[in-house]
Amino acid sequence: ARMESKLQFEHRAKDQTSIDLYGEALELLSVSLNGKQLIAEEGYTLVQDSKVVGDVLRVKQLPPAGEPFTLEVATKIAPASNTTCEGLYQSSGNFCTQCEAEGFRRMTFFPDRPDVMSKYTTRIVADKATCPVLLSNGNLIAEEELGDGKHSATWQDPFPKPSYLFALVAGKLVALEDTFVTCSGRKVDLKIWTTEKNKDKVDWAMESLKRAMKWDEDRWGREYDLNIFNIVVVDDFNMGAMENKSLNVFNSRLVLATPETATDSDYIHIQGVIGHEYFHNWTGNRVTCRDWFQ
Repeated sequence: ARMESKLQFEHRAKDQTSIDLYGEALELLSVSLNGKQLIAEEGYTLVQDSKVVGDVLRVKQLPPAGEPFTLEVATKIAPASNTTCEGLYQSSGNFCTQCEAEGFRRMTFFPDRPDVMSKYTTRIVADKATCPVLLSNGNLIAEEELGDGKHSATWQDPFPKPSYLFALVAGKLVALEDTFVTCSGRKVDLKIWTTEKNKDKVDWAMESLKRAMKWDEDRWGREYDLNIFNIVVVDDFNMGAMENKSLNVFNSRLVLATPETATDSDYIHIQGVIGHEYFHNWTGNRVTCRDWFQ
């Protein structure tokens, strides 16, 4: 898989002439600064730092302080052979991400600390036959048919977030759909994505999500802030559940239930974990931690 990142920076430190980005298990293809491709060693170097997991991409010759600049980095990754379940990997043939705490650096070079909060626009290009569903954070703003069996989806999250809350899912999934009307009268589309065999086991998860959204409004006056809220249920997920902005990902064992197979305690636990991850939308996402020791 090819990853292309376009980062826009504000340069504020007067004495700073370089910037460090972190990466792990990446094949670096190219680095460009303000549209000009940089030459290795002259414009950038890959260095080792005992305090950093992976490699450090040190980009040199930054513009003077006060001038914004754009940095473009292209990398190549191998999701099919990624068995860490961090960064972008495959689960039952579908593509999924897990970025907390430092999984984002397994996709591209980035200052992936929780105090670095950015706005993200994500364009996903994939084969439509194998990946008809393309999901990421925020609102869906564009879809395209590209020919040669490929298509794309572009998602935009207007709220700053740290990289550990980035999420991407692509594959063959089906959705249980519903809606929620917020306290201001705005309609939000709700979708729980899973494999076809599990679609009949997420009804209680959807009901739990709507109850959580209503409780957050009634108790704290916190209204959901986007047009859509997605939940993805996968079998191979190492965190149990993850509160990625507007695209929560759950291990299937925490969400699936039917009256024939689940107990009362199972239903209570599902309601609790769905609520927990949804409540992160304001406490943990919009307001997050300074570092991983806080």
